[in-house]
This record gives sequence, C-alpha cells and structure tokens, in this order.
Amino acid sequence: MAHPVMFDEDDPLLARVRALCLGFPGAAERISHGRPNFFTTRTFCYYGGSERIAGEWVAHDHAILVRPDPDDAAALAQDPRFFRPAYLGPSGWLGLDLGRPGADWREVGELVDASYRVTAPARLVRTLPEPGAAS
Repeated sequence: MAHPVMFDEDDPLLARVRALCLGFPGAAERISHGRPNFFTTRTFCYYGGSERIAGEWVAHDHAILVRPDPDDAAALAQDPRFFRPAYLGPSGWLGLDLGRPGADWREVGELVDASYRVTAPARLVRTLPEPGAAS
C-alpha cells in the first residue's frame, strides 16, 4: 500500500527548500513515505516529518530533517528548536520546523550543506567550496 501524499505542492516553504536542495551537485528529488526527499546516492534532506512525545505523534509538516555535521550534532541536539525525528533520530538525524516564526534561512542553508557533505559521495563534495567560504 502506497503512502498518502503528506505535503502541498504549492507550499512556499517547500519551494524554498526544493530550490536550495536541488542546487547541490547531483541532487534529485523523489517522494518517499509521502514526503519530498532530496538525495544524491543517499538522502541528505527530507521535507516534513514527525516525532513521538509522551506516546503521541506530533507532525512537523514544514520541517527539514537533516544529518548534521558530527562536530555540531551534540550542540544542535540540545537546542530546543530542533527535534529528534521518528525513525531517523536514532541514526543521527535532526529536524528543524520551518513553520515557526523567525526561520533563519542562512542557518537552513548551512544545515542542508552540512547534511549534503555528510551523505553525498566524496566526488560530489569535492566540487563544493569550503564551508564558510564566500560565494
């Protein structure tokens, strides 16, 4: 049984995430478990997810799920803006809900960039400028 589509194609936050993610070398998009999934050979960003709090499912329909840089993961996990997504959290993924006021798109770009660098093949990562370099 196929998963139902759990996003709105006209979502302006999705449009921004899509443009950001598809700007990376070799990046493509597919629908996985009803949600947009951005990948090269492995996924580097999901749009939308959920978490389990006190036995209840909490949806984050306007969130990004990313694999943070290992050097930053512990600090980000302590930041109350981030959540541990269901199913992916045990593998080191974190979620950031973009539907909350004050989303910092520069930070979003840095998070997606770090996730891409952690998951993409080395040959693609080598084509990127150094993190933090002026573009």
